[in-house]
Amino acid sequence: MEKETDEPLTPAGRLFLRPEMNQVINCAIGLKNPIDPESIKTEVLNSVMLKHPRFCSLMIRDSNGREHWRRTHINLDDHLIIHHNPIKEGDLLDEKDHESAVNYFLADMSTSSGLSYDKPLWEIHLLLAHNCLVFRIHHALGDGVSLMSMLLACCRRIDGEEALPRIPSFENKKGNSSSSGCSGSWWKLYLYYLSALWGFVKMGLLSLIFVVEFVLRALWVRDRETVISGGEGVELWPRKLATARFSIQDMKVVKKAVPNATINDVLFGVISSGLSRYLDHRGSNALQQGLRITGVAMVNLRGQAGLQDLSTLMKDNSVSPWGNKFGMILLPVYYHTSGADPDPLQYLKRAKVMIDRKKHSVESHFSYKIGYLVMTYLGSMVAGLLNYRIVCNTSFTISNVVGPQEEIAVGDNPVTYMRVNSSSLPHALTMHMLSYVGRADMQILVAKDIIPDPEFLAKCFEEALLEMKEAAQATNKS
Repeated sequence: MEKETDEPLTPAGRLFLRPEMNQVINCAIGLKNPIDPESIKTEVLNSVMLKHPRFCSLMIRDSNGREHWRRTHINLDDHLIIHHNPIKEGDLLDEKDHESAVNYFLADMSTSSGLSYDKPLWEIHLLLAHNCLVFRIHHALGDGVSLMSMLLACCRRIDGEEALPRIPSFENKKGNSSSSGCSGSWWKLYLYYLSALWGFVKMGLLSLIFVVEFVLRALWVRDRETVISGGEGVELWPRKLATARFSIQDMKVVKKAVPNATINDVLFGVISSGLSRYLDHRGSNALQQGLRITGVAMVNLRGQAGLQDLSTLMKDNSVSPWGNKFGMILLPVYYHTSGADPDPLQYLKRAKVMIDRKKHSVESHFSYKIGYLVMTYLGSMVAGLLNYRIVCNTSFTISNVVGPQEEIAVGDNPVTYMRVNSSSLPHALTMHMLSYVGRADMQILVAKDIIPDPEFLAKCFEEALLEMKEAAQATNKS
């Protein structure tokens, strides 16, 4: 009877259970007031999370080694872990330095502690001395969009005790070329179809180039080694974590300086500029101008962009289903010494050109489909190895998830910040950005024997944005 109710894992879920790709998402939520464990327990017991099948199921393997979800009873005491004492590393951390303490805890969790398969794959850690709770959720349960939508459904807006947080809306931009072409002359109609044909050809050419590069990266092509390079086995090295803080308003100011730019374009321009600054700081005088440093980014492939309402994710045949629905793309940045570009906005312009080309290709859909086929017909071992090789042959990971745009509370305790990171990878550098109420915090997780000073790297990113903002304001005035 139990076997009949078991539900097989999706191919993406199985991939994240492979030893070389075993990923746990850590979401740190800072609270304004001291934490009452009993209040948190009551909130969790009454939340929609415990009604969701993934959060109430064990991961089990059948006689053939295939993974399945099996419903079970939840004992909340097994999932709620209370830390009464301050987190500190000998005398290196001040008990009152809450950010460093929480980051130290998260860095340690990224390498030293997985999740037990004896219970559903999630935990909540209460760091009482630091007014912080940490959700630890296995990536097999869902991706960033799914899990953030679940988290929002468990919280309330500050301005209304019973009001759920509003989901930010994202409208797909659609050109009006069709209507303008058809309403004009035959010449306009001809230009419209010619433009459409060129767009199709361009998509085919870019897709071919990016797909071939993607395949080669999975086989043997790799970045030139720099002071931020990781590699095979680096996922086991000790980690250190720092936080870079950005103002969403500053990013919007920069975005307006370049026509049709997006926040993601700005973020990647900041990454490019910040990494160049850091490499200069580490004495990378042997690096040539324009050296390519390749990152790996995840792209949401749902029919609707941005966060989703939980009820939408849970519908049968939803265009935005629950789970892991994302593709992988390669995003290169290029090293330039300080002063080589007198205009800081050049980093944004280069980032926009590159990301626009990625948008015109099917690279993310190809990576998702090829991963699905490999998992289905060749098994999780081969799929895990190919993904592991791609990570080993590139230099960093970057992700960006849109969070709440208004203040929220856990129970009646207001949230002061939200930050996210994941388990370590062969990359020596992984970056995860999450926005909350006009601010975006990027968690910079590094292999500390390779990148010993992530705080300085965070400062490089922050200064890069401020420099772009000054250039953008000067451009807007002129």
